[in-house]
Amino acid sequence: MSTALSPDLVTAAASFLLTVMVLSYLVGDNPLFRLAVHIFVGVSAGYAGAVAWYQVLWPKLFQPLAAGGTGERLLSIIPLGLGILLLAKLSPRSARLGNPAMAYLVGVAAAVAVGGAVLGTLFPQVEASTRLLDVTGAASAPEKLFEGSIVLVGTITTLAYFHFGARNTAAGPRRNRLVELLGLVGQVFIAFAFGALFAGVYASAMTALIERVSFIWNFLAGLF
Repeated sequence: MSTALSPDLVTAAASFLLTVMVLSYLVGDNPLFRLAVHIFVGVSAGYAGAVAWYQVLWPKLFQPLAAGGTGERLLSIIPLGLGILLLAKLSPRSARLGNPAMAYLVGVAAAVAVGGAVLGTLFPQVEASTRLLDVTGAASAPEKLFEGSIVLVGTITTLAYFHFGARNTAAGPRRNRLVELLGLVGQVFIAFAFGALFAGVYASAMTALIERVSFIWNFLAGLF
């Protein structure tokens, strides 16, 4: 049986063409690269729209309105009204009608972001930092205490770097000398942190590039 038009071969060929079109950016911006970008954006938008419909709009809005009880229908009217008001933003003449819905979205997003940062990042980070100073039952107490001290110094000096309070002097606004000194130390920790992040991003990008080059090589080797 011929496998020339098998689904796996078609998928591999499409992946090969898209990979080559994206890598063509190495020689400069060109129509092939722009076409690949448009395809990726269109597919991403279509996937996001499908997820929004099947996981949010239909089960949580239209289905309760069509077959839900009285309470569910009343609760569904609120997001439906906000959604209709948000569509008013499409026209400059009716854009003001969408301001309440937009304000609601911004407020909820800000609350979720702040709550997530405080409960999901700040408090766990503080707890993890203080736990590093707990040498109870540690096999090597001096080593653990040293690691915890570095984390504590890095946290304090980094926070001091982002302290922008200053006093007016004859030479202009100046920060406290102690805060200035701690801020200089904090710069070192920030530089190390950004260096580690950049190294991680670079390693991930190189891994993806190697995987794509290996895919191209294997695809061509399979053809010839």
